[in-house]
Amino acid sequence: MSEHEDDRPDGVREVARRHFLSIGGALGLVAFTGLTTAHALARRPPRTGAELRSEAPLPPPFQVPLPIPPVLRPAGTAGGVDRYEITQRETTAEILPGVRTPLWTYDGTFPGPTIESRRGRPVTVRHRNELPVPTVVHLHGGRTPAASDGYPTDLVLPGGWPAVRSGHHHMGGMRDPRAVETRLTRDYTFPLDQRPTLLWYHDHRMDFTAPAIWRGLAGLHIVRDDAEDALGLPSGPRELPLMIADRAFGADGTLTYPALDPALRERPGVQEPYLAGVLGDVILVNGAPWPVHEVDAVQYRLRVLNASNARHYELEAVTDDGRRLDLVQVGADQGLLAAPVVHTSLPIAPAERYDLVVDFSRVPVGGRVRIVNRLGSGRTRDVMAFRVARKAKDGGRIPRVLSTDLPSWRRSDAVRVRDLSFRAGRMDGGHGWLIDGKPFDPARTDVTTRLGDVEVWRLVADVHHPVHLHLVGFRVLSRGGRPPLPHDAGLKDTVSLRPGEAAEIITRFDGYRGRYLFHCHNAEHEDMGMMANLQIV
Repeated sequence: MSEHEDDRPDGVREVARRHFLSIGGALGLVAFTGLTTAHALARRPPRTGAELRSEAPLPPPFQVPLPIPPVLRPAGTAGGVDRYEITQRETTAEILPGVRTPLWTYDGTFPGPTIESRRGRPVTVRHRNELPVPTVVHLHGGRTPAASDGYPTDLVLPGGWPAVRSGHHHMGGMRDPRAVETRLTRDYTFPLDQRPTLLWYHDHRMDFTAPAIWRGLAGLHIVRDDAEDALGLPSGPRELPLMIADRAFGADGTLTYPALDPALRERPGVQEPYLAGVLGDVILVNGAPWPVHEVDAVQYRLRVLNASNARHYELEAVTDDGRRLDLVQVGADQGLLAAPVVHTSLPIAPAERYDLVVDFSRVPVGGRVRIVNRLGSGRTRDVMAFRVARKAKDGGRIPRVLSTDLPSWRRSDAVRVRDLSFRAGRMDGGHGWLIDGKPFDPARTDVTTRLGDVEVWRLVADVHHPVHLHLVGFRVLSRGGRPPLPHDAGLKDTVSLRPGEAAEIITRFDGYRGRYLFHCHNAEHEDMGMMANLQIV
């Protein structure tokens, strides 16, 4: 037990948002006293957060067909730029069979429409905000100029929303002299001068990212190039995007979320039991509960995203007779690996992506392969299933060499090493989610680096913290002083720190100058202060 356990506040105290973040009793043994407690946490079940229980009737698993998000067509292609238009709006959709669920969406679908791009061909996306609150769009994993990166105070205001006074972000009265607001629409420009990979776009509004994503503001963006196309990996209907997300449903089919302000207008935060993270008891894939997909007895490419707010998964592909199929990893967050890595189970934290090939050729026709979550229990142990429908010719292959353009940074290239802690902490008598002991302040610069510099960052955590860097990809150098794990291969933009764990990453800050972010991608942690500014000069 922490030495501060007995003097924790009983509830969420009504003090200004950034001066006092009350985590309270919900965190229990969080490491307020440092890594001693964190090491104890590392022996506890691999879960950070509390689970909501659905009141609506839930369908049996593997009955609802897997939806495939629609691919958005450009509104124009003149001048070598693909131009898209997306309207953010409220709608209702049938997620649970026979029940309508209100959602906040991109273009009326959950997930939002998929954008498919070519490497080096710029894209402009005009977002129109018809929701009742301000929004911000971030292309997660994109090498994006700062003006289009989706900084949390660069709001797109809905019609009728009062303009924020100059130099202020009105949520909590936080000052941000550099905030750039637009009304109704904003054009986001993505040069896409980056390796082919699966990106995703989601809301990034300050203090309210978690509930906005929970309500449906997430979609996929795939970048391709000729070199990847020539590899012969499974493609067409044998390439499946899989956005995994947990949710909970009220008796009337509405999405349950423990927001302090259900309108998401003024008061940020969640009810005290959920301050460590919000977990749902329904696993959705592409917006469907525990879906099933019919496949040929061949290889399939699975583009997997964990879009959950706080839930971690450890995925396995298991036949009905108990055999585990190989998960052949061909790519990570930021694109193809140098060579394939074979897993039998694969951990995936919020915001991580894995590019996998699964071979169904040895599963008999009529057989079933379940994707299960080893970290789940009860209904959350199931994710989805594949039903092998027929024999077919397999045109896909997995080359022994996948990519030769991965960066080869070495420790000796680094101009500096930084130590950064991601922990709950005490301030003004309360508890908060902090980076290096400080909550996020948009007016403060936390890290300054020069364009082109190579740096090593040493990250340390108390509980689970998936740490995401904007703009750049990185390589994992070590975990706990030991070599990285097999799933750390390739170029990443999110690293999953486990309880009590320290990890080293190396990156080169290239691309663009400007103000960017790094933060925990447990969305509740992010909203409650675990975010910091990165200035590239």
